Amino acid sequence: MSNRKLTFPRTLLATATAVLLGATALSAQAETRVTYKSASAGTAYYQMGVELSEAIRRGTGGEVVLTLEESQGSVQNVMEVMARQGNYVFTTPPGLVDQAMAGEGPFAERQSPRFQEIRGLFPIPSITMHFVAAGDEGVIGLEDLEGKHVLIGRGTFGAREAERYLELFGMLDKVRVANAEIGSGPDALKNGQIDAFVTASSFPTPNVIETAASMPISLVSLTDEQIEQTGAARQTIPAGTYSGIDQDVETTSLPVIAYTTTGMDEETAYTLTKTFWERRDAMADETAWWGSITHDMIGNIAGTLHPGAVRYYDEAGIEIPDELR
Repeated sequence: MSNRKLTFPRTLLATATAVLLGATALSAQAETRVTYKSASAGTAYYQMGVELSEAIRRGTGGEVVLTLEESQGSVQNVMEVMARQGNYVFTTPPGLVDQAMAGEGPFAERQSPRFQEIRGLFPIPSITMHFVAAGDEGVIGLEDLEGKHVLIGRGTFGAREAERYLELFGMLDKVRVANAEIGSGPDALKNGQIDAFVTASSFPTPNVIETAASMPISLVSLTDEQIEQTGAARQTIPAGTYSGIDQDVETTSLPVIAYTTTGMDEETAYTLTKTFWERRDAMADETAWWGSITHDMIGNIAGTLHPGAVRYYDEAGIEIPDELR
């Protein structure tokens, strides 16, 4: 009798422990954690990370969890490939991936065979050039900036590109470049202190929306020849994106891509890519910049795609360049 009393609780305890451990194992197996590194807090690209994280959570029923990490920029994101294991997703312009794989530019002094393991997943909103001028013409040419006081900013991608374009098309000596930070552009335009400003961001960009809501603006649309001469990726800002701009605006952009490495398993890469595209329209309903993403932008990816991403694109009938396979 006493033996039975002693045995019963031990058996019960063992069974309960086994059930608990099994449930924990199933829970751990059901949830896949992914580190997502993009930009510093407060930036548009960090906000995109927040939105993407929520979209992945909803699209997978919580089975895939994106954990956001702050970043000091795209170079750091690529550099961390050297040390990261497993499910690491990061954003960067594809040109930096090319440089990392070739051991050039910022990676010349810190080369690593791990850079050869970088694989593409999907595009995210590009950094798009906006030349914003006062006036109600709507769409103007770059030559219409002649004689104008233009703010291009300092030290940013947008400032470097704006100066390059003005020099490339013989406009640098025909405009007066304002000596101020780009953040003051909208207010300076409203106050009549400048005639135009240049900003680079995913579109629709808040500072252009706010400017267009308070005064008539025009946007510079580049010709096909000009876009080809810049060597940059073409970007169309659709008519109606900004108040008063009723025609498509042809400009350029710096593509930005979500990458991972071969350390991610095929199923996770497939699920991330599939969920991104299936949730794209829902994300665009919440924040308009996701509406700028098209299947054509897959061609901007440097290197090759992750096999899990290739599997999704083939399954969905989305055409991808052979060199990305």
